[in-house]
Amino acid sequence: MRHASQKPAQEAADKTRPAARLKLRVPDKARILIVCDDDSITERLNIAFREAGFFSECTKNITVGCESARSGRFQVVFTTPVLCDGSWRCLVEAAHHYDLGFEVVLLARTFDLSQWAEALEAGAFDVPDALDELPKAAGVAKLALEGSLPQATSAAP
Repeated sequence: MRHASQKPAQEAADKTRPAARLKLRVPDKARILIVCDDDSITERLNIAFREAGFFSECTKNITVGCESARSGRFQVVFTTPVLCDGSWRCLVEAAHHYDLGFEVVLLARTFDLSQWAEALEAGAFDVPDALDELPKAAGVAKLALEGSLPQATSAAP
């Protein structure tokens, strides 16, 4: 009988011990910031990102967007070219000046080819069309994340 009374105690002790293969530090989900004053575009982006498993936050002005991006919480920032208080260039400058490692994706509303090339040269990661290419936004975010997230397997033999 003594053996039977020890068994529940042993099972309880086993349940409180951490498994050897348990990772103690779980990385945060990739975070995306949407800086856009168009509610329709913002909502469509939120849906696309949520369905892809990304966490996204939104703001309607560049000033708050730059402050949020500088916080280091975001890996990708989607923005429209011009908002009431500034342009996408502020975000690109913040990314490069502070070396924060986030990518800026510019959502073009009416960009011509020369403006598209200029945006890429200035540091934008990509310039998808805001009207026709929003369903592809999650794919663009995944590509941008490949360049902005640290590689976890670099020490593997």
